[in-house]
Amino acid sequence: MTELEKGPLGQRRGRGARERILSASQQLFRDQGITRTGMDQLCAVAQVSKRTAYQHFANKDELVAEYLRHFNPDRTMPGAFERTDLSPRERLLAAFELPPSTPLCPYLAAAVELHDPEHPASQYARDYKIAVAARFTETAREAGATNPEQLGEQLALLLDGASVRTRVLNSDSFPTAAAIAAVLIDNAIPKPSAQQPTGDHRTTGSTPAPVEGQ
Repeated sequence: MTELEKGPLGQRRGRGARERILSASQQLFRDQGITRTGMDQLCAVAQVSKRTAYQHFANKDELVAEYLRHFNPDRTMPGAFERTDLSPRERLLAAFELPPSTPLCPYLAAAVELHDPEHPASQYARDYKIAVAARFTETAREAGATNPEQLGEQLALLLDGASVRTRVLNSDSFPTAAAIAAVLIDNAIPKPSAQQPTGDHRTTGSTPAPVEGQ
């Protein structure tokens, strides 16, 4: 690849064609979907020729896979799991503090559109969803959950549901999801046992019945 290249309108462009293609894919795939985005439009937005695009990506499927590979849980989720000012339980709830304008998870969108479990992008989507559940599970274990794996899966499922419902209804579903999450968390984390009262009757805390004849 030469240092300079010509875009679709004949302008000479500097280095960074690959980055521009990926940036354009993030914008277009998010705003209008993968299947509705053609390579001609993508190249026009990225200001590269189709020849240059195919020098970097053999086909659109490869571009879609690379587009998803650039995401990770730390970039698409709030930094709730790294917050040191919150307790583990508070970090679990903070994961649901997403604004209603948050775009639909790109992995969910890609999996729905592609309909191909063997597509490389589908594998990235599975890996990502497993990673999110693992973050929930790890934090649930820190919070003292009896079954952290179960709670992690429940919270991951709840977050995905809130994301989809927010997009479909164009109405913020995250506060409702957070309220449900609080119930799940409280049921999964044993409450500290109450201290037994002092005195001779600490086992039951009740006054013994009088013995007959006394």
